[in-house]
Amino acid sequence: MADAYVHGYSEREAQRLGDQADILAELLHHDTVYPAGARVLEAGCGVGAQTGFLFGNSPEADFTCLDINPDSLAQARAAAQARGMTRVEFRQGDLYALPFGEAEFDHVFLCFVLEHLTDPVAVLRELKRVLKPGGSLTVIEGDHGSCYFHPETALARRAWQCLVDSQASLGGDSLIGRRLYPLLVQAGLAEVQVSPRMVYSDASRPRQVEGFVRRTIVPMVQGVREQALASGYLSPEEWDKGVADLLATAEPDGTFCYTFFKAVARRAHLA
Repeated sequence: MADAYVHGYSEREAQRLGDQADILAELLHHDTVYPAGARVLEAGCGVGAQTGFLFGNSPEADFTCLDINPDSLAQARAAAQARGMTRVEFRQGDLYALPFGEAEFDHVFLCFVLEHLTDPVAVLRELKRVLKPGGSLTVIEGDHGSCYFHPETALARRAWQCLVDSQASLGGDSLIGRRLYPLLVQAGLAEVQVSPRMVYSDASRPRQVEGFVRRTIVPMVQGVREQALASGYLSPEEWDKGVADLLATAEPDGTFCYTFFKAVARRAHLA
């Protein structure tokens, strides 16, 4: 089964993913550490934007990084080689039918993947299958409904809604962060714990203003321009004004707030 990636596979999107990973690394990954010798599956690794941080936190673990897109895998592999990352292999495969046997991995990690899937529970069940009893599954997702900002205008909100609607039209769910707990429980995972991770920017936090608002969030919205205009929800002039209004939240009198959700669960031990 194939699912669509709403943001596309352009060079600009690869750069956005890298910027996003850099600015969010401490917030999202500081408490993800795997022991030496552990077999870890990174599911849906894409261009490897998160892989470097996983490896940096756990350089003696063994990582298998899987993605369905060969071009993304080539970029991820090249980035890993350039950084001298050892104990990392890249495999092509479908998350709905993983090319691995039962209980092959000690841990599974996926970040910003479930939001793009038409059947996230099916994928979580498949990931549970390849996880050893007692092993952990870590999943991170955003929730576009958690976004609020100042100054707020009607066109800025409508441009933001185009992002939500475009993903929904492809069968994804950009509001999935709030659903992590019930999804993991439905998939049969145990000991589910979810923690919200909020990003907030204002003029006193220039790194977040530049890295998150200007280089991550607004480019993400800009990436669905074609879909937004094709839907007729906004005219080209309204779209441009809405995006400009979103960029105004990065000005000295602006603020922006967004929440990610990180969940950790386990495959129950066999009875």
